[in-house]
Amino acid sequence: MRMRPRKLSRRSLLATGGALAVTAVPAAPAAADPGRARARVRTGFERLAADGYALLAGERVGVVTNPTGVTPDARHLVDVMHADERVDLVAVFGPEHGFRGTAQAGGSEGRYDDPATGLPVYDTYLKSGQPLADVFTASGVDTVVFDIQDAGARFYTYIWTLYDCMVAAELAGKRFVVLDRPNPVSGRAALGPVLDRAFATFVGREPIAQAHGMTVAELALLFNAEFLARPVELETVRMTGWRRTDFFDATGLPWVPPSPNMPTPETALVYSGTCLFEGTNLSEGRGTTRPFELLGAEGVDRRWAEAANALELPGVRFREAYFAPTFSKFQGRTVGGVQLHVHDREALDPVRTGIGLLVTARRSWSGFAWRADRWIDKLTGSARVRTLIDAGADTDEVTGAWAADLAAFRDVRREHLLYR
Repeated sequence: MRMRPRKLSRRSLLATGGALAVTAVPAAPAAADPGRARARVRTGFERLAADGYALLAGERVGVVTNPTGVTPDARHLVDVMHADERVDLVAVFGPEHGFRGTAQAGGSEGRYDDPATGLPVYDTYLKSGQPLADVFTASGVDTVVFDIQDAGARFYTYIWTLYDCMVAAELAGKRFVVLDRPNPVSGRAALGPVLDRAFATFVGREPIAQAHGMTVAELALLFNAEFLARPVELETVRMTGWRRTDFFDATGLPWVPPSPNMPTPETALVYSGTCLFEGTNLSEGRGTTRPFELLGAEGVDRRWAEAANALELPGVRFREAYFAPTFSKFQGRTVGGVQLHVHDREALDPVRTGIGLLVTARRSWSGFAWRADRWIDKLTGSARVRTLIDAGADTDEVTGAWAADLAAFRDVRREHLLYR
């Protein structure tokens, strides 16, 4: 069943019953003078707070968040809400890397009491379904609020934390509120292969594109209408001032690394393509100051950069590079490879770039290999990319193979976009 989001006022929202309640707090109109300096983006949390938390009135609230849940002056929303008597904040739920962000990839912070607020912090990482619903029930919350900065890629796990929490909130009979934040790499288009459900994991639960081009609130609407067996009682609070063509530096908001290896918005720009190197025996740059922009392995030389540049991929150039990761693959050893230099981010197709780099790495370095656990299939959402590259396909043949699936996803996606 497919549903279209309804625009409701706050008063009508609070009076709405039934299985699915969706709101988008109306966005401010665009400035009449396109040459006038733009006001910065106002996040969903800012708009919620400006309304005196009326959306949460009378509710015991729990927040799913991490270090990115900040105000424009870099205060954390949990600290702000805890100090405000207008909201009854009783619990925090931490995703991968943890609420305060101390854990590396594949880790979390566990259950503890937050030293700054005394609030109980519950671990959601790798929990789903009834076990996660039991966590929500044990916390005593009435409403679960989600506020985490996404990176725009299907395999960035926070969007599946969102999905799992929506499913669990419905099972536990909790209301679910999503506070929107920008897609840092813009929301212009969806790119890349669409996941085959046979390859569903925590780096991709449902068939969406590798670079989805949506905000977390838009994804929540899509999940609720298209994928959840029983829709949760969902409410969204939109941003104002964000346009689909905006990259993060146009928002006026502070960048907080959403995970330890996502240090800058420039990392996010290439991540939906170069993260595919996690599925190979090459370093994806973890343990360097430029993760996902530096790629390499022992034995790789200048021939890879030459082959990659020969593809003339739009918006990006490649420099022969040498580096020694401080952790992860090739820890403490000098490797050769490439550094990506994006010179036109509007022209860049990060997924096509990642495929081109895989194709040329395999052809220019005899030591190239996929990870034994076929992690590349989980990242790309099927076995198709791996098998095509192994069969000698070029970049155009690989990227052309997902055209029909991507077109179908774009049609579905269009129905759930909040910003035009």
